[in-house]
Amino acid sequence: MGNILEVDGIHTFIGQFHILEGVSVTAPQGGITVLLGRNGAGKTTTLKSILGLTPPSQGTVKFNGRAIQGQRSFDIAGMGIGYVPEHRAIFRDLSVGENLKIAERKKGDLARKEELIFSLFPDLKRLIKLPGTNLSGGQQQMLAVARALVPDNKLLLIDEPSEGLAPVLIEQMIEAIQQLSADSTVLLVEQNFVVAQKLAEQYVIIEEGRSVKQGLMADLVDDAATIHRYLGAA
Repeated sequence: MGNILEVDGIHTFIGQFHILEGVSVTAPQGGITVLLGRNGAGKTTTLKSILGLTPPSQGTVKFNGRAIQGQRSFDIAGMGIGYVPEHRAIFRDLSVGENLKIAERKKGDLARKEELIFSLFPDLKRLIKLPGTNLSGGQQQMLAVARALVPDNKLLLIDEPSEGLAPVLIEQMIEAIQQLSADSTVLLVEQNFVVAQKLAEQYVIIEEGRSVKQGLMADLVDDAATIHRYLGAA
């Protein structure tokens, strides 16, 4: 299978700041690819640039072979790209069910995906009428991921899925992402290298706004020098 996503040499500014200075990422169809790098390297901005939230000023972004850079975020999402932002960003005054319902892109999306969503996140079915503000951090993260599953998304961009979660919930999240990747390609940002190596088949390392290395996660796990140089771990 080919690449569902091809990002080639993008440059992105936020205000006057040149955040991305040449990032290239490929995500093979049906796989899980992780963006690695230190805090502030540009990983989150890369996801936002793909979706057009911080539009790149140079370079190309292709989804299913079609150039999408320069298009509106709404239109890009409508092509089949889901986004789970950092810090969850659920509607806390709405119930779990209402949060899921408003994620519909077409009428009936939720009804078609309920079985999948509740099989991945059974807690959400039990909490369906509870307002978002009453959910734990882990439950909010589950809801954030579940919302991206409601429409028919072929690519999921997930930012820091394990952040702030207890170890038992991290394991649940890993299992859920592995299962959902059977239907959607996943590109994720993950600061926890142990989580990243359990999830991803492919990796891209970003350093100071540039992609500096990419390849198979199985090879990176055995490359202590690269891990120490770019990720600050032994």
